[in-house]
Amino acid sequence: MEQEMIPPGVFPEQAPEKKHHKIRLHFTGWNAVTLAILLFFALFFVYPLITILAKSVYNFDTHSFDFTQFNEFFTNKYGYYQKTVWNSVKVSLLSALIATTLGTILAYVLCTTKIYGAKIIKTILLITMVTPPFLSSYAWIILLGRAGIITKWLNTIGIAYQGIYGFSGICFVFSIKLIPLVNLYVSGALKQVDKSLLEASESLGGHGVARFFKVVLPLILPTILASAVLVFMRVISDFGVPSLIGEGYRTLPTLIYNLYTSDVQENEPLAATICLATIVITLVIFLVQRWLSNRKKIAMSALRPIEPTKQGTVVEVFSHIFVYILLALLILPMLIVVIQSFKDSTNVVMSGSYTFQNYITIFTTSSILRSIGNTFLYSFIALAIVILLGILISYLSVRKSSHITKFIDTLSNLPFIIPGSVLGIALLFAFNKPPFALIGTAAIIVLNYIIRRLPYTIRSSTAILHQIDLNVEEASQSLGANPFKTFFKVTIPMMMPGVMSGATMSWLSIITELSGSIILYSNKTKTMSIEIFNAISTGAYGYGAALSTLLMLISTITLLIFFKLSGKKEISI
Repeated sequence: MEQEMIPPGVFPEQAPEKKHHKIRLHFTGWNAVTLAILLFFALFFVYPLITILAKSVYNFDTHSFDFTQFNEFFTNKYGYYQKTVWNSVKVSLLSALIATTLGTILAYVLCTTKIYGAKIIKTILLITMVTPPFLSSYAWIILLGRAGIITKWLNTIGIAYQGIYGFSGICFVFSIKLIPLVNLYVSGALKQVDKSLLEASESLGGHGVARFFKVVLPLILPTILASAVLVFMRVISDFGVPSLIGEGYRTLPTLIYNLYTSDVQENEPLAATICLATIVITLVIFLVQRWLSNRKKIAMSALRPIEPTKQGTVVEVFSHIFVYILLALLILPMLIVVIQSFKDSTNVVMSGSYTFQNYITIFTTSSILRSIGNTFLYSFIALAIVILLGILISYLSVRKSSHITKFIDTLSNLPFIIPGSVLGIALLFAFNKPPFALIGTAAIIVLNYIIRRLPYTIRSSTAILHQIDLNVEEASQSLGANPFKTFFKVTIPMMMPGVMSGATMSWLSIITELSGSIILYSNKTKTMSIEIFNAISTGAYGYGAALSTLLMLISTITLLIFFKLSGKKEISI
């Protein structure tokens, strides 16, 4: 055996040892935060979605892959499931087209034309935006149901009308209800258009409609497409409106709910297959929108934003008529609900004398009081966690950018395209056994809120963090503050306006959430939205209207508090 060579002048016991190069991970506090957030999403979002996939393709009884449910879904001889998919896509596409068109026109009119009462109009648009769509359904049933006020009047003048039910009714409610959402996004994009572009167009002969289509529309097209997709996602994932006025017009959320409430325990793979199909549809629409937007994207920074100005008489008259008609269609359902809350009739028709009995009922019935308390308790807990996660994720994605933090940012925004009913089923499948047996508990309701409504706070926090100069944080650290102290003492206070904006939208959407919680709740974990839906479904219209009025009042007060604290008259998301 050959001896190892020792350098001259070195005794054997002094021979240098061989060095083994070890890979050392630089583990910091922010790495720990990143890991914790990654584990949170892996457990409470990724794992439930994987559970859906597993249940749709794997038979846990025979321990083998089984695609029977896919075969049933695609080849059902009655076309039951295919028709349901087409119903959902059809109503979502048409509603998105109408709402996006009207919302874009409304935004353009409000941004370019002086409208009397514009500030009040914008506030009302925000209030109507944050009220849940199923409340609008309830109000339109009072007006246009078979025994509705307008329906009866139409019948007396010889116009046969069968009521606001089925496909047309669902499209009508969604199209009107989601106009303010489109208006909010498109108005934000219009504020980034420089006024000089419109002036240049006008000097070259571009006026009115031609100027809008040739100059303005190409600039804001990515935002319009994003708004249309958001409307599409809202409609295809909504459970309340189709269940109240659909009358046999099946959509994917109602089908998933019916499977759960009837035989989901006997046929979980079918429910999982339908959930998976819904995810695929929404994902495809989302990816198409992103592809189109990236192709049409134009960077804008307005030094002179567009401002409302006096227009010609004809333009002003038609603009006022258009805005006020839309406003009336948005306000009318809210007024109807408020009036109905003071009626002693248990019928849909607004008959009977005025009374406070409905309000006495909701404040003296223990089960209803519990639902009100649950709404505040669950929403505040969820909101606290949403704010914490939103700030941390936005900071990591902007200031500590890496492949992992970018992945977390993408993952945390995916709930935008996951329907609430699908996430509800996913959470049920994932956490129905020890050690995470959460079914029927408040924890699973709060988890649903956090996952679904977190993107609002992340997006607004990220947007404002991009506007904060990094030199400010570096100056803090150069004066002796460590990174964490700088984060808490400097960065977070500067982020607060964006955080408040996103948190407000998160909270308003939490207290009105229905699609997921209707699947997850138990008698002890009912919230106001669930209580209202159950009241309307069972014909208890009086106290259902009173509870709806209370929910709208809470939403309105929340917005007014935000306006007061932020000094703004609008909210951005």
